[in-house]
Amino acid sequence: MICIVLLSGCGKKSTDTLKSFKDYNAKQTSYELNGTMKIVSNEDEFTYNVTVGVDNNEHYKVSLVNTINNHEQVILRNDEGVYVVTPELNKSFKFMSEWPDNSSQAYLLESLVNDANKDASTKIEKTGNGYKITSKVNYPNNQRLDHETIETDKDFNIKKVSVKNAEEKTEIEVEITKINYKPKFSNDYFNLDKLVKTENTTEKKDKKVDEDCLASCTDTVDNCQNTCKIETTSNILEDIIYPLYVPTDTYLSGKDTVATDNGNRVILTFAGVNPFILVEEVSKTNDDLDIIPVNGEPLFLGSTIGAISDNSVYWTSNGVDYYLTSKNLDASEMMTIAESVQNSSNLVAGLK
Repeated sequence: MICIVLLSGCGKKSTDTLKSFKDYNAKQTSYELNGTMKIVSNEDEFTYNVTVGVDNNEHYKVSLVNTINNHEQVILRNDEGVYVVTPELNKSFKFMSEWPDNSSQAYLLESLVNDANKDASTKIEKTGNGYKITSKVNYPNNQRLDHETIETDKDFNIKKVSVKNAEEKTEIEVEITKINYKPKFSNDYFNLDKLVKTENTTEKKDKKVDEDCLASCTDTVDNCQNTCKIETTSNILEDIIYPLYVPTDTYLSGKDTVATDNGNRVILTFAGVNPFILVEEVSKTNDDLDIIPVNGEPLFLGSTIGAISDNSVYWTSNGVDYYLTSKNLDASEMMTIAESVQNSSNLVAGLK
């Protein structure tokens, strides 16, 4: 009888503590946090500096800067829609999406509370300096991710989130270094136009002087220097990136190169039981914002954020745009192929 009473008391205390964690973080509907996020893709690890701004759980701005190449991408949700913006290219995906409500997000407080609410087996335990909460996660496009552990201080402020697979290997890790629960956002903080690079990107490209042109020029020296400058940036794809993973009984059946107005486009065709097409071309920097509509969801692919729909994946990495499409493969299998292309791309870039 004594044991039963003690166990009942411990169970009630644990339930009350978990409720306190949920209540405290659920009421934080507006905040700004800073931290780092690590993503493990196979044997590669990518680290982002993360800045998150949330206004009344309605408007979101998530800035992710790759610590290796300083490449920034922004996930934005405002009254007009959901966007994944690459400011340096003046390019954005626009989604017809319920993000962030339709999947787990390791860097959003309300998402972590929702995960704990939806999992009836969520556990909380006391640690030396606070608490650790464990619950199931929902990542529809990444079935490997199984559960997460949330570490807090004694007041339930979240300090670290680790998203793990069934083998207890951490694949996503977020560490919060600073959080402000009373932020003051500027009027245009959540505006898409705020992320557009307004400089003339064409003029910013590196140029060199055509010596033959300069020798035959009869104008003034300054005018000849300007007239004879040529672009040094090539839009010709030099390295074709092949996927490190291809589904069983599927093989490369064709490789075509098509000339475009800006360079060239490589089309790799894979045939067999699970056919698919992979398209590659050099990324173009736009003078104005180029918005690409997508009927899908944002997708993390290690060192970049892309877009995934029912039959395609689109992403940019190391100066190359990729488009993968298939009528046979599901989203999970397409993601696996895309990750292998991404890892191959990083390998090639690292060798240069």
